[in-house]
Amino acid sequence: MSRPVCVLVGAPGAGKTTIGERVATALGKEFRDTDADIAAAAGKPIPEIFVDDGEAVFRDFEKAAVAAALESFDGVLALGGGAILADETRDRLRGHTVVYLSVELSDAVSRVGLGSGRPLLTVNPRATLRFLLEQRRPLYQEVATVTVVTDGRAPTEIADEVLTAITP
Repeated sequence: MSRPVCVLVGAPGAGKTTIGERVATALGKEFRDTDADIAAAAGKPIPEIFVDDGEAVFRDFEKAAVAAALESFDGVLALGGGAILADETRDRLRGHTVVYLSVELSDAVSRVGLGSGRPLLTVNPRATLRFLLEQRRPLYQEVATVTVVTDGRAPTEIADEVLTAITP
């Protein structure tokens, strides 16, 4: 059974993909994003899953994608921002090296824009993002073995801190 070198969690705009790709490259490992796994399994982009099937169906795909990746993938894994909402996902993350990329509202808004391709941010994106950050922060902190603050920092600097934190 393989296991990820590290799992990146955080809100939309935290930099999970950007940082994950850099960390994976530095380690000579693959990068994988469970959102891409979900879109592949569903045969359509995530916004279409939300519109056509609803958030509950998306969350079921997400739980399955995370479980499969945690058991079979040995690179750097990024989870979608809401993956930690599921109790079973948080349970599965115990024992893994989980890096919480912390981001505050102003940086998150400037990084994600206001809603493009992000189904939960289509109505009143600033207020919704603020709510998501407040709702999910305790859950990110619960699963994290390492927290890296990303606000106002360059991707290279953040990736270097992650690498230092996860390598013995």
